Amino acid sequence: MNFVRMSASVRSFLFIGRRQLSFDSRAGGQARRLTHSGQVPGGKIRVITSYTPLPRFAGGHKMTLYAWGRQREFASLAASEARYFDVAADARVLAHCNWQPDRTAAPTLLMLHGLEGSSLAHYMCGMADKALAAGFNVVRLNQRNCGGTEHLSRGLYHSGLTADPLFVLKELRDRDGLSRFAVAGYSLGGNITMKLAGELGASDFLEVKAFAAVSPVIELEDCMQSIERRENRIYEWNFCRNLQGRMRRKEVTFPGQFDLSGLWKVWSIRTFDDRYTAPHHGYQGASDYYYRASAMRVIDQVARPALILSAADDPFVPPHIFEDPAVRNNPHITTVVTSHGGHCAFVEPAASAKALAGQANGYDGYFAERTVVDFLRNQL
Repeated sequence: MNFVRMSASVRSFLFIGRRQLSFDSRAGGQARRLTHSGQVPGGKIRVITSYTPLPRFAGGHKMTLYAWGRQREFASLAASEARYFDVAADARVLAHCNWQPDRTAAPTLLMLHGLEGSSLAHYMCGMADKALAAGFNVVRLNQRNCGGTEHLSRGLYHSGLTADPLFVLKELRDRDGLSRFAVAGYSLGGNITMKLAGELGASDFLEVKAFAAVSPVIELEDCMQSIERRENRIYEWNFCRNLQGRMRRKEVTFPGQFDLSGLWKVWSIRTFDDRYTAPHHGYQGASDYYYRASAMRVIDQVARPALILSAADDPFVPPHIFEDPAVRNNPHITTVVTSHGGHCAFVEPAASAKALAGQANGYDGYFAERTVVDFLRNQL
């Protein structure tokens, strides 16, 4: 595994296997290129400039809430094409797609959102905007029931449901003639992304070339224990509020499909999963679901370039999960853990970031979006 632990200071450290290479990410106001003759999987060395959080929002909670609440606009995505995929006999999912003029010649990025998110989440649109500018086709996929689609699927989604994105990839290959793919996901979608990478291994569906996950919950039990801490109660309350609303909307289209008696008392994600998600998908309760649906069970089988980007101050993705030997010893995975960044946030000052990168192309300071797109573009 290529392991990068980055601070907000001017020095960053790139770990390649057991070798540590240091570089000054601010030398001369430019990111200084690092060259090295050692062998790295794929023959490439990744140099990722250091991340500097917005000074007023450097804390994990502050950054998470700031990124969640900040309004953003994406004119380039106005022409998104809505497309439906019948992923199962009783399930249809909605994607929003943006195509290059010659879509068959371009690589395609499939994007997966987090818990109770949608294809319209700011981070989905932000990364799509950057990927489109980098030459990708972009497919922003809603999980089952998300994005106002409760009426399209009889059942529920879950944190390890890799069958749906795999179905979408196969249809895009077989029906649209697309031949090069990357998959990127946030949080829950990041877990699905890395789980899919492990399940595909080295030889299945070779058209998928690379993967990237931001703030991924690859060990669900550990992440659930983090979100259950007192200081994270506001997040859990908001998730449960949305989950309750989704179940009530499903009741309108599929009356009696789920027992909603006492739903108003469900203010814990674990309780919701124990009562609804786990039994619906054949798991023996929430604990069994968290264990079996975690990407950690198959992450040692990842055999294509993959990037994991997370923050040490993420309120509910503890950084120690990325130290697991299954991640650490996998030579195909590059893991970047910044000191700051929050959950699915990673906003830095746009002006200084622009100067650091030596570019004047309107970079908006959303570090994770740019880092993922750059990583994937280098693989395809």
